[in-house]
Amino acid sequence: MKKIMLISALMLSASLMADNEKYEVTPVIGYNFVENNLALDDAMLYGVEVQYNGYDSVFKPELSVLYSNPDYENSNLDADIYRLALNAVYEYDKMGAFTPLAKVGIGYETISDTYGTQNSDGAFLDAGVGAKIDLAKNIALKLEAIYMLKDGVHGSDNNLATLAGISFAFGGTTPAPAPEPISEPAPQPVDGDDDNDGVLNSVDSCPTTPAGNEVDAKGCCLDDDKDGVINSVDKCLTTPVGEVVDADGCMLKVDLHINFNTNSYSVDAQSDVNIADFAHFMKLQPEYSAKITGHTDSRGSASYNKTLSQKRAEAVKALLVEKGVAEDRIASEGMGEESLVADNSTKEGRAKNRRIEASLVKN
Repeated sequence: MKKIMLISALMLSASLMADNEKYEVTPVIGYNFVENNLALDDAMLYGVEVQYNGYDSVFKPELSVLYSNPDYENSNLDADIYRLALNAVYEYDKMGAFTPLAKVGIGYETISDTYGTQNSDGAFLDAGVGAKIDLAKNIALKLEAIYMLKDGVHGSDNNLATLAGISFAFGGTTPAPAPEPISEPAPQPVDGDDDNDGVLNSVDSCPTTPAGNEVDAKGCCLDDDKDGVINSVDKCLTTPVGEVVDADGCMLKVDLHINFNTNSYSVDAQSDVNIADFAHFMKLQPEYSAKITGHTDSRGSASYNKTLSQKRAEAVKALLVEKGVAEDRIASEGMGEESLVADNSTKEGRAKNRRIEASLVKN
């Protein structure tokens, strides 16, 4: 079991786990370019965007507030312009540290000085594209271009805003701490049957057997498949001899946290670090072999996903061999979309389904 804990800790420390934060707040600054407005000049923009990620939907609601103070052409006048917009934001699948996005919505703008009848308050439609680039955990650089369409006094009164800001994500849940282990009392050196398993203390090799467990002649819990997990808690009672198992007695599968681009089996730089860590473990533990299994989400045809997952598993195997692990200690298999572990209708679920697992076997 110590070896199993070592593998899990190694894989966890080599990966950056992303929290599902509910809120994003982004102070922004940018520049507004006017279009078809005969009176106002281009001007700087300032504001803030607040996005809520708590809904189970591909579209995230966003509230944005923008302010600008443009001058009127050929005049000493200026105007305070406030824009309030409600948008639906769609974030595409993450590519490394880069997350593309698109948005569409509706808003309203007010103008403090309309310069006679040149301008007026009114509603507008907006649409935009952009991206977030990770800087640190829950902090990202956000870049956007937003086009705002408004029907003004003298025809269309449109604007193009280019924005940049720093996005701060927060509001995720903190996992509960693991319970403290309960120490078992030391056995009493007297005859009798203290654990009530039907075997006297004088011959009981396991004098603290939990009540209700079936035991052998030595008073120890039965373990038919010899995997170290007793029958009463073993959920996989026919595990082949030599397989490394988890606490439930089932074959241990380690998620290597390897990322692939869509329709690709090329391993990126961060994932190569994870492979190097696993190769180091394999070289330190020559008594184990490994089976590398590739999985996909269920988008695309089943036959295509099967082939893609096999290529991804073979690519990881080749890198392990390249890093010094003997080829005869590694097998590869592609499962395609046959073994999903999360809801494939969500972006987060699809990311969990696109995975590489390593199963360990004792030689």
